[in-house]
Amino acid sequence: MKTILQIFLWIAAIVLGYMIYNSVNGPIEFKKVKQERFAKVIANLKDIRNSQEAYKTVNGRYAKDFESLVSFVDTGKYTITQQRDSSYLEYDKNFGIDMLKEVKIIDTLGTVSVKDSLFKKDDRFKTMMNVPYAPNGEKFEMKSTIIEKSGYKAPVFEVKVSKDVVLHDQPKALLARENTQINVDEVNGNVIKVGSLTEVSTSGNWPSIYDKRNDQ
Repeated sequence: MKTILQIFLWIAAIVLGYMIYNSVNGPIEFKKVKQERFAKVIANLKDIRNSQEAYKTVNGRYAKDFESLVSFVDTGKYTITQQRDSSYLEYDKNFGIDMLKEVKIIDTLGTVSVKDSLFKKDDRFKTMMNVPYAPNGEKFEMKSTIIEKSGYKAPVFEVKVSKDVVLHDQPKALLARENTQINVDEVNGNVIKVGSLTEVSTSGNWPSIYDKRNDQ
């Protein structure tokens, strides 16, 4: 009986030690995994945002789906222009004299490939719709529309993914806590997103630490 009791106590001590280790080390490991995965997700969201802004520059609105957005990046071109001031004399009938008129002239200098401008020789734009670390090949959810703000119609877009997808294999309790984050140093809420369907904004909901990570 004494031997059995000793074995039981040893097992209990090991289990308790493991639980204490997990309670301390678990959140540390979770944060490490979270930041690594979020950085990859946000890098894709930035590529999508840059592509959407280029699409709007050329088309006056945002792309509604990834097929048209990727096709635009692959084949689209920017028109390069230059604005300069000029002036000339024009006879004014009211004053009976030549009056100086000032105008702005826009010269077209040529075109440049959208793909080369945004991605150089990198083809990652072809897979930017895929969510990094997604277990079942999930893609970002993207929508675009036109909203009315201050009396004028403005094109807007939003791209997002649930944190549950990105952190699908992490401890449920820590994931549930992550989905309720409200902190200036964290990605707040239960999604990672860029843009908005209700406001004229192309900002992301991530803190500046992820901008520094992606720039390195």
